[in-house]
Amino acid sequence: MSVGAIAGLIAAIAFAVIAGVLIYPMVRLGRLFDAIAKTVEDAGNEVVPVIKQGNEAVGEINKTLSDVNSITDSVKYTAQNAAALGNLYTSLLGKPIIKAASFLYALKKTSSSFMKGKGKKSAEGKK
Repeated sequence: MSVGAIAGLIAAIAFAVIAGVLIYPMVRLGRLFDAIAKTVEDAGNEVVPVIKQGNEAVGEINKTLSDVNSITDSVKYTAQNAAALGNLYTSLLGKPIIKAASFLYALKKTSSSFMKGKGKKSAEGKK
C-alpha cells in the first residue's frame, strides 16, 4: 500500500465517521420539519372554521347594527313629530288660553275694584 492509498483510506474513514455523526442530527432535523409541517397543517385546518365563525359573527353584528340604525331613525322621526305637535299645540291652544286667562283676570280685577268702589260709596252715604 502506498502513502497515497493510506491517505485515501484515512480520508474515506474520516468521511464515513463524519457522515455517521451528521446523520443523527439530520434525521432529527427531518423529524422536526415534519412536525412543523403537521402543526402548520393542523393550525390551518383549525383556523379556517374560526375565521368562518368570525365572519358569521361580524355578519350578525352588522345585521344588529342595521336594526339599531332603523330603530334610531324611527325614534328620531317620532321625536321630531312630538316636537312639531308640541309647537302646534302651543300656537293653536296656548296663546288663546293665555289671552282668555288674561281677560278673565282683568275682568275679575275690574269687577272686584268696582265692587269695592260701590261699597265705599254706600258706606259714605250712611254717614
